[in-house]
Amino acid sequence: MENKFYIEVSCQQINHDGERICGDVFLSRRIREEGRTLAVLSDGMGHGVKANILATLTATMAINFAEEHKDVAVIAEIIMNTLPVCSERKISYSTFTIVDVELDGVTRVLEYDNPQCIIIREGKPFNPGWNCVILNSEKNAGKEVMTCQFYHRKEDRIILISDGVAQSGMGTDRYPFGWGRDSVQEFVLNLIQNEPGISASRLAQKVVNYAHINDNYRSKDDTSCAVIYFREPRRLLICTGPPFDESKDKEYAEAVRNFEGKKILCGATTADIIARELGVEITDSFEFEDPDLPPISFMPGIDLVTEGILTLGKVNEILKKYGPNYKLGKGPADNIVRMLLESDEIYFIIGTRINIAHQDPSLPVELEIRRTVVKRIARLLEDKFLKEVNLRFI
Repeated sequence: MENKFYIEVSCQQINHDGERICGDVFLSRRIREEGRTLAVLSDGMGHGVKANILATLTATMAINFAEEHKDVAVIAEIIMNTLPVCSERKISYSTFTIVDVELDGVTRVLEYDNPQCIIIREGKPFNPGWNCVILNSEKNAGKEVMTCQFYHRKEDRIILISDGVAQSGMGTDRYPFGWGRDSVQEFVLNLIQNEPGISASRLAQKVVNYAHINDNYRSKDDTSCAVIYFREPRRLLICTGPPFDESKDKEYAEAVRNFEGKKILCGATTADIIARELGVEITDSFEFEDPDLPPISFMPGIDLVTEGILTLGKVNEILKKYGPNYKLGKGPADNIVRMLLESDEIYFIIGTRINIAHQDPSLPVELEIRRTVVKRIARLLEDKFLKEVNLRFI
């Protein structure tokens, strides 16, 4: 699937000090048939479990209604009619920002009570022209929802922040009224100027880390930053398993040679075939970074060479567990996961010759046939990480 550009979506969060669960909720969804990407950030009032439940309810409704192309005022009314209202302050228990990106060019944003999202174009703040929609139903009369739409371009970024970012540092000498949206915007512009290609996840991470520092490492609110970045896709090829027919070995190696992007080979037989066909040497290393897996090898022109099925099995396990607080190690499977997360379009070429080593009935059951493991990894990459995945069997 060749897109003009790739839409990278990432959210980083730090919980309210002392809480095990975040009261801000971020959801994203890719609707492939329509070429749309949806993202929602909701901030539940207060913190902890109650805030998380309210924000989850809000974000789930928001993403489902947005998927159905409902009118912005309708979406806002339904959500706010459903949410309970604080008996003292008479305000809804949850805020929301909805971003609906259509690949062919239009991005729509709908906001209620979150700090206004920051849009960056060509290294400068971009004002898409906001409209204020005033709700008129009995329950929500007079409440204001902000909305905008614009044609996105390559290298545009949309940054969503929760109050925990904008109000970080409040009461300190440096930021008596909090860090503030405009200062956050200035901080983001400086980061992009110093590192024009900074990924969505790194940018989001730097924003929440700085807010955390403002709060002296004890966040007074749930702190979230989500970034949507329109850019050139980063491509990765993973080859695993020998081709079904040896006559395909040359074609296999040519596919590796001609691929533009990063390259990983998983499996000793796979690496041997590619090295032989391309006329290069494999150098083994003997550093065991992961006690469960054989060490990596090196081959000219290839970014990473690992063992096959055990390593892929562990990649699958890490992807299942992976979340904002997961720390990747230095082992071969961790390195593959790191490269997968940094890539957008991921191509697998899967050899279908049965490996005799994996037919031994005394071997543990987890040595699943390669195909199954790769399909599981592909599904996780598509559903959980919104990656474009392409499988080819040879």
